Amino acid sequence: MSETAGEAKAEVKQASKEVKESENVAEKYSAMTVSKNSEINMGELSSAFSAVPTHKPVKKQIQFVEEKQEFSRFPTKTGRRSLSRSISQSSTDSYSSAASYTDSSDDETSPRDKTQVNSKGSSDFCVKNIKQAEFGRREIEIAEQDMSALISLRKRAQSEKPLAGAKIVGCTHITAQTAVLIETLVALGAQCRWTACNIYSTQNEVAAALAERGVAVFAWKGESEDDFWWCIDCCVNTEGWQPNMILDDGGDLTHWVYKKYPNVFKKIRGIVEESVTGVHRLYQLSKAGKLCVPAMNVNDSVTKQKFDNLYCCRESILDGLKRTTGVMFGGKQVVVCGYGEVGKGCSAALKALGAVVYVTEIDPICALQACMDGFRVVKLNEVIRLVDVVITCTGNKNVVTRDQLDRMKNGCIVCNMGHSNTEIDVASLRTPELTWERVRSQVDHVIWPDGKRVILLAEGRLLNLSCSTVPTFVLSITATTQALALIELYNAPDGRYKQDVYLLPKKMDEYVASLHLATFDAHLTELTDEQAKYLGLNKNGPFKPNYYRY
Repeated sequence: MSETAGEAKAEVKQASKEVKESENVAEKYSAMTVSKNSEINMGELSSAFSAVPTHKPVKKQIQFVEEKQEFSRFPTKTGRRSLSRSISQSSTDSYSSAASYTDSSDDETSPRDKTQVNSKGSSDFCVKNIKQAEFGRREIEIAEQDMSALISLRKRAQSEKPLAGAKIVGCTHITAQTAVLIETLVALGAQCRWTACNIYSTQNEVAAALAERGVAVFAWKGESEDDFWWCIDCCVNTEGWQPNMILDDGGDLTHWVYKKYPNVFKKIRGIVEESVTGVHRLYQLSKAGKLCVPAMNVNDSVTKQKFDNLYCCRESILDGLKRTTGVMFGGKQVVVCGYGEVGKGCSAALKALGAVVYVTEIDPICALQACMDGFRVVKLNEVIRLVDVVITCTGNKNVVTRDQLDRMKNGCIVCNMGHSNTEIDVASLRTPELTWERVRSQVDHVIWPDGKRVILLAEGRLLNLSCSTVPTFVLSITATTQALALIELYNAPDGRYKQDVYLLPKKMDEYVASLHLATFDAHLTELTDEQAKYLGLNKNGPFKPNYYRY
């Protein structure tokens, strides 16, 4: 018996040996070629695009605290790990990045307490570790392979330098994809200073790579709230340099300059904003007559709404859930709160994998769309005890309350795909009777006294940027739109844009789309002169009126 047992143990030991995985070497894509239909003279870009001003507020108004209260709480010199809420929860609490070689807990020393210099001897930056630059450069090079349209734009316009003289201060997620955008702006002649729009979204190695290339970056993953505002101020308030363009995501940078540096704000030539919250803030300033510079609303462009919101979320929702929980979706009951573009993408992806999907909605048009797409529209309370997964994507607050969390079944997964962490009432879960158990990064088990566990992902922050990544190709579309919007505002003649919020011109949306068609070897059909005359269109576009719903 002992010999048999020994042989069995030997077999088990042999079977448990690790097998080395072969390394996958990413193939470099060849430079894309763009069809003649998409060619455009960068020197004529400003005259080719003409935006249409809009005074109409965004349909779903988000209620903010009174302006006086909102901007009176600037960071103090108190502890850098303050748990108090910033003036914008949506920006400081909504994102984090899983795609980073290093975690913020690796080195508890604050980057603000370090003295670092890059290989050129410059110290005009503040990142986690400048020595990670080589790893970050690899990430950026990989991202460039799937952002060929943006690289194509860079190569075309590089000789003309349409952003020469532009001093752009940016506040966005600092990821490999954003780095490609920043380096494109620099190649087009701009000087850039950059910070992160969220304390969790920065890829430390990418920030280091940008700093090594000479970009003034002030960001690292795991900033405190005080660090967040300090980084923004470092980008704006620097001797001998004054910004004349703003690229923002969430509106924090815009409002910081507006409140703290009003003289600088008045000299800004244009603002480009890509988020729902940031656009709402711009409309509020415009309505109050306090917006003294033209602003471009990138968020409501077709390329942003359809591709970044719909197609991106259709893929990244599954990626985030699979990476964090490994859940099998076949047969699972899922409720998606909100059926906008994000909700549509999430619902379609889950349905395709065999999940039973319910939808909650406040808008009868969106609700009817959900019904016609084969989803049952319900109130959350009707299914809260039954569902296995709850996903919020409304942009609202308190969509999932403590009472509903109390009634969830054991093992229910709760996550957010909306802009901020206000959709799930996470604060109500931080009470003595509930136990928080960190299972892995961005995954917490919240345990009730009776032993019930609810699986909370990313503490209610944006799931895809917190727990996985988003498709690089989609970010190429958004980044190209942002670059063109900056070029347009910076080169526009006096008088074209007044002190208002403008939607992206349809021609610009179509041009961004055309740049990306070559990736799929797609060939556009050209109108004949007779057809163009019959439709009353220019053969080169725009092909749809501004009111057209795609």
